[in-house]
Amino acid sequence: MARDKTNVKVDIKNVKKMFNTRNGEVVALNGVNLQIAENEFVCVVGPSGCGKSTLLNIIAGLDHPSSGEVTVNDEIVKEPGPERGVIFQQYALFPWLTVQQNVEFGLKLKNYSKEKCEQEAKKYIAMVGLSDFLHAYPKELSGGMKQRVAIARGYAINPEVLLMDEPFGALDAQTRTQLQSELLHTWETEKKTCFFITHDVEEAVILAQRVIIMSARPGRIKNIVNIDIPYPRTQETKMTERFNELKNEIWAQVYEEYLESKK
Repeated sequence: MARDKTNVKVDIKNVKKMFNTRNGEVVALNGVNLQIAENEFVCVVGPSGCGKSTLLNIIAGLDHPSSGEVTVNDEIVKEPGPERGVIFQQYALFPWLTVQQNVEFGLKLKNYSKEKCEQEAKKYIAMVGLSDFLHAYPKELSGGMKQRVAIARGYAINPEVLLMDEPFGALDAQTRTQLQSELLHTWETEKKTCFFITHDVEEAVILAQRVIIMSARPGRIKNIVNIDIPYPRTQETKMTERFNELKNEIWAQVYEEYLESKK
């Protein structure tokens, strides 16, 4: 679905990605086209191996397309950049640094003053509810708390585009629900452009304005579903009839591609 060109933040143009393996050439992505508007929240779902993470890595500049291109702010993505922040499922925290020091790390790379680093770090740590753990080390935190630190660090560098690869995928259901609510609140406050990968269709529907359904490999965009549920959304939103209609519609398409991937 094309967006208003004047409002396009991320433009994915006919992206194809091939990998050479011991079993020959594998096409991970084949002709992906997608425009993401400024401040838009999109979720990407699809069967395992359909190229979701590959596409995110290309947008992040951590990988390159075999053909096609991705632009952010009309600039071709060739490498990682400060306008794009990435949050992975693995927390990737520095174990020898405290919570505050982990969040300050990216700020120091931007040559912020010591006072500015501390101010911004504390702001975003408070945002994820960890002000009481400023001086704790990762080994002293639960999985959910570590992921909150990763989210705070991702937000603190103030990226224009936030790329999230199943950031809640390894968490228990209660923690996952809590972090969904926190992320929704944060997005409504900060209004970043968000590209969020998940295997959880319910999570996609509660978070996104549009859900991108990818096909079994080679990955293509099978369909795009507009989520016409108004914000603010809460966990009670999941009980509504419209929510469940959308969830079932998307799940049926994802399951169809899952079956296709098993052939």
